[in-house]
Amino acid sequence: MMYAAGALTLFLLAATSSAKVYFKENFNDKAWEKRWTVPSDWKPKSEIGKWKWTAGEYYGDASDKGIQTSQDARFYGLSTKLDESFTNTGKELVIQFSVKHEQDLDCGGAYIKLLGDMDQTKFGGDTPYQVMFGPDICGPSNRKTHVIFNYPPKNDNLLVKEEVKTETDRLTHLYTLVVKPDNTFEVFIDLESVRKGALDESFDFLLPKTIKDPKVSKPADWVDAKKIADPEDVKPEGYDDIPATIPDPEAKKPEDWDDEEDGEWEAPMIDNPEYKGAWKPKMIPNPAYKGEWVHPEIPNPDYAEDKELYVRCKDCTHIGFELWQVKSGTIFDDILVTDSFDEAKSYAEETFSKKKGPEKEMFDAAEAEKAEKEKEKMEAEQAASKDKDTSSDEEEEDHDEL
Repeated sequence: MMYAAGALTLFLLAATSSAKVYFKENFNDKAWEKRWTVPSDWKPKSEIGKWKWTAGEYYGDASDKGIQTSQDARFYGLSTKLDESFTNTGKELVIQFSVKHEQDLDCGGAYIKLLGDMDQTKFGGDTPYQVMFGPDICGPSNRKTHVIFNYPPKNDNLLVKEEVKTETDRLTHLYTLVVKPDNTFEVFIDLESVRKGALDESFDFLLPKTIKDPKVSKPADWVDAKKIADPEDVKPEGYDDIPATIPDPEAKKPEDWDDEEDGEWEAPMIDNPEYKGAWKPKMIPNPAYKGEWVHPEIPNPDYAEDKELYVRCKDCTHIGFELWQVKSGTIFDDILVTDSFDEAKSYAEETFSKKKGPEKEMFDAAEAEKAEKEKEKMEAEQAASKDKDTSSDEEEEDHDEL
């Protein structure tokens, strides 16, 4: 058993040592601003929000800082170069970064993009990208983690078919995307898998493998009606003579009714309990029913397999944020681009895993203190209101005595 454990450790160390990191950013030094570029030619300066260098209101380590959106209703742009160009042929593609919404985000993006060569001063929403990944929230019904790949054969950005969950609380969460050479992908939040699947099944990269046979159509004599009217069912005699409404038998002529002035009195009409609506024959199983007709399918002659669907980074050279936030306060940190999920997990253990516990303790303490202050304020307001009511009652008693 000791030998097996040792072998596993050596294997993991070997896997990590063979990994390559193409980008890593922890924002723990003031020089981060020199490494990143704000797109000055993207939007008017008044519409571009400023990034704040901070650990936030609550944290695991005050010296462990990130970058935070700081102005409401602003666009946020920021980009930098990878350490070297990345094409993930024969390798995993792994993107990982942390997100903390201190502002209880109601509407805004928090995703990151991998791109090819570009003019960083003009980086914006129209800049072509290869991968877009991360949280996006706008209202209670639109809360998801984007997984979007650009696919050159279609010249389109393809969204994952089934939405991926996201976290909406005010704590730090770690988002990881892994694209594998077996043409599958997996999304992790806080290192726990929340979605995985085959690329060709989860995205509309390829045309369908089969199509409906254009030479075959539904036979004219095909019967797909499950039930028919009973030919032996006959409408009862007098059925149509039953009126839908009848005079209310409990209604009485008002005592002050004057036939000469008011006309002849008539009882109001009510629904007839005996009336059963228009007659319809009962339905019975159709003896000629053949079942639902299924259109035969044939191999799609236009289908073309792509064995390199997983190669979603071809000469990726830049990484960046291009966002809109109604309410600011999101902090980004610990960004990693690598070709190894093991490397990403190792980096997460050094960063996210170490600070999440202390951060949660600080957050809970702050929330408890806030709740206590609100309670004290409410009690003070209630006491003041009670004193005011008592004073008013005493004044009224004095006035009555006078």
